[in-house]
Amino acid sequence: MLQPGDFFDLTDPLVAELFAGCEYVWDVVARIKQQVARLVGDGQTILGEVMPGAYLGDRPIYIGVGARIEPGAYVQGPAYIGPGAVVRHGAFVREDVILLAGSILGHASEAKNSLFLPRAAAPHFNYVGDSVLGQHVNLGAGTKLSNLGMLSAKDEVTGKRPSIILTIDGVACDTGLAKLGAILGDYVQTGCNAVLNPGCIVGPHTLVYANLSLRKGVYPGQSIVKLSQPTQIVIRNP
Repeated sequence: MLQPGDFFDLTDPLVAELFAGCEYVWDVVARIKQQVARLVGDGQTILGEVMPGAYLGDRPIYIGVGARIEPGAYVQGPAYIGPGAVVRHGAFVREDVILLAGSILGHASEAKNSLFLPRAAAPHFNYVGDSVLGQHVNLGAGTKLSNLGMLSAKDEVTGKRPSIILTIDGVACDTGLAKLGAILGDYVQTGCNAVLNPGCIVGPHTLVYANLSLRKGVYPGQSIVKLSQPTQIVIRNP
């Protein structure tokens, strides 16, 4: 129910390798940094197109064949940008990001410590932090995948933040992660301006409607999650 294979097609060997050894689907988030280092190495490999006006930091970066970094984009790295992936104008690729083949980080969008599976898209005004986007996922314009709870101040003694705890079938499940955005299974779509609060685990082929603030928890696949909001029309006097 909460294993990677319940959310993603793992027939692609590269995708399967990223999730190898993960008991729960969110376990991969803590391993993204390690996976980026494995895929990228210590230097920069530029096989795709870095257009004039795009900027690459001095950290390890891999840009695959057919990938494109558009003017105004900033790839800070470390980052793996796979074949045919696109980082559009004004996008910000922060540390430890994997964009697999054909995926998109779009205009005014930011990604940090996140994994985009093939053809996943965060194309307009999105924030993707400590998250996983499955294959063919599409985020509506303005969708934010929040990764840090408001009441998660660091402990004065340990200096650590509390981890995110999910309630699953009435049982508390400690993710072990202080920062956890969303895990979106293959083909999930969100509507414009949806906000997914820290710790949203969404099964494949689910639709999250526009303007919804989704609470942390596990949401089944093949579902529609929508906002019930009454509307009223008042006729104005001439």
